[in-house]
Amino acid sequence: MFGIVRPCRHRLGEQLKTQWMAHLCGLCLALRKDHGQFARIVTNYDGLLISVLTEAQAPSAAGGRRTAGPCPLRGMRTASVADGEGARLSAAVSLVLASAKVRDHVADGDGLLARKPVALAARRVASSWGAAGARSGSAVGFDTAVLVDAVDRQLGIEALAGPGTPILTVTEPTETATAAAFAHTAVLAGRPGNAAPLAEAGRLFGRLAHLLDAVEDRETDAASGAWNPLTATGTSLTEARRLADDAVHGIRLALREVEFGDAKLAHVLLVHELRGSVDRAFGSASCGHGGAATLSSPYAPSGPGGPGVPPPPEPPRRDRRGLLAGCAVWLGLACTCQMCCGEFEDPWSRQRREGLCNQCDGCGDCGDCCSCCECCGNCCDGCDCGCDC
Repeated sequence: MFGIVRPCRHRLGEQLKTQWMAHLCGLCLALRKDHGQFARIVTNYDGLLISVLTEAQAPSAAGGRRTAGPCPLRGMRTASVADGEGARLSAAVSLVLASAKVRDHVADGDGLLARKPVALAARRVASSWGAAGARSGSAVGFDTAVLVDAVDRQLGIEALAGPGTPILTVTEPTETATAAAFAHTAVLAGRPGNAAPLAEAGRLFGRLAHLLDAVEDRETDAASGAWNPLTATGTSLTEARRLADDAVHGIRLALREVEFGDAKLAHVLLVHELRGSVDRAFGSASCGHGGAATLSSPYAPSGPGGPGVPPPPEPPRRDRRGLLAGCAVWLGLACTCQMCCGEFEDPWSRQRREGLCNQCDGCGDCGDCCSCCECCGNCCDGCDCGCDC
């Protein structure tokens, strides 16, 4: 998984967490349906925002969902997932941008990609993903040429950039690409009047994504000698933080001009969680939850007893698996990466657990602001969540 919007599930709450997972699964399944199993590897957190925005503008979300069959990443449970043109647009954008990301890594000669046979194979994969994204985009009326053009211009701009080059010159292609994708959600939702403010929100989101990626990779790029926009242009972290904060504020203002059917999830992700993403990238926030505490288990580290007090013993389960059966289930979970990225059932005790990448990330002290509706007017600078708070 990659992307700058990685929400803390404790902070989302159960209802919004379910909606968020519906879009994540919908994107994954749209990739599989149109482009095969391997394409699911490009599923990412930022791509699902396209699906979220499309559904948020619809008068009713009911028509954009379907029941998906059992999946190993959901513990072999069925689920209601996002379906339709929003998910397909998400898939198209994800494929094209993943193609660009692979091409960028090949150009930089990162890791194994420094070897010619590996680089050649990676180029072929990138070319295939780019073509597949173009087909999916065309199916929903979106011309991915704007994304491909942005990628091509990005390489040229980076080659010419140097000390004194405005950092916004470097981020412009990404801004243009995300603006086009965000704006097209208004077309899919039948709300053409939303296209302009969504394009502005998308432009600023692209700027933010580029800046945060540069900040997070700054030390690694310096160690490996890879190109980094902040280092190349001489942009300080202070200036990068100022631009990032301005982008978050601008996105909030742009979203106020959008006519939504149900704005809750879009607002939480693009206002509250983006703020957390900025804080996380600049090292100014940490999660108030310890480890990968589950949402509902009273035996999680944040459960009864308070800090420093051992949790009560978990009651025995009568349906524990035997050694061999548990080992077989563990192998299946490991092979599907569910123990890393999903919610899964313990192979032996059957207790519900969350994978390592579900650890809270950058949500601050969730006890202060666990719900958009609970914190409006207190810590959100009077934002309008659309939830009558």
